[in-house]
Amino acid sequence: MKLTVHTFLTVDGVMQGPGGVEEDPSGGFTRGGWLVPHADQDMGRIVDGWFARAEAILLGRTTFVMMRDFWKQITDPDNPAATALNGLPKYLVSSTVTQPDWNDTTVLPGGDAVARIARLKERPGGELQVHGSCALARTLHEAGLVDEYRLLTFPVAVGTGKRLFTAQAPATGFRLVESATTSTGATYAALAPAPFTTGGIDAVDGKEQLV
Repeated sequence: MKLTVHTFLTVDGVMQGPGGVEEDPSGGFTRGGWLVPHADQDMGRIVDGWFARAEAILLGRTTFVMMRDFWKQITDPDNPAATALNGLPKYLVSSTVTQPDWNDTTVLPGGDAVARIARLKERPGGELQVHGSCALARTLHEAGLVDEYRLLTFPVAVGTGKRLFTAQAPATGFRLVESATTSTGATYAALAPAPFTTGGIDAVDGKEQLV
C-alpha cells in the first residue's frame, strides 16, 4: 500500500487546530480555527480528491478522537470525506484507547506501531492515508515510511504550535507530484520524498553559475 500524509499548514509550518479553537488546545494553543476563513470550493475539491483515493485511514489518538466525534454525526451520502471516514477500514495508533467506538477500527499499540505500519504497507491495495495526526506523521517521516506528502498551506502565520517538520527531523528533498492554488490564496503541493542534495553559486566569466 502507498502511505500518504495529508495535512493543513500555516505558512510558518503549524498544523495544530486548523478547524477550531477547541480542536486541539494542547500546550496552551489558542489560535485554532485559522483555516476556516480561507476554506472555499477549491479546497473542497482538493480534499475530496484525497478521500477518493483512500483505501484505509491511519490516525493518531488525538486526531482519531476529534474526527470520530465529528464525522460520526455526518451521514450525508454525498459527502466524500464522511463516506470514507465512516466506511473505510481505520487504524488507530494508541497505547491508551482500547475501545475505539468507530466502525471498522483496528488499534495498533504505540510501542510497535512503526513495525506494524511497515507490515501494513506490504499488503496489496491502494492508499493508506494519514490525516492530521502530528506526532504520528513525524514518526513516519523519521522512519522513512511516507511515500507522498499532500500539503495545503494557508496564507496565515500563527507563530506557535505543533509542526510537521521539526528541527530534529531528518533532511530530505522532495519531488513535486501535483500542485494547485485556491481562490483564497492557499497553495497545494503533493510531494514525493527524494534525496537531499546541496549546491552553490559561483561567478564564472562575469556571470552567475550554479554548481
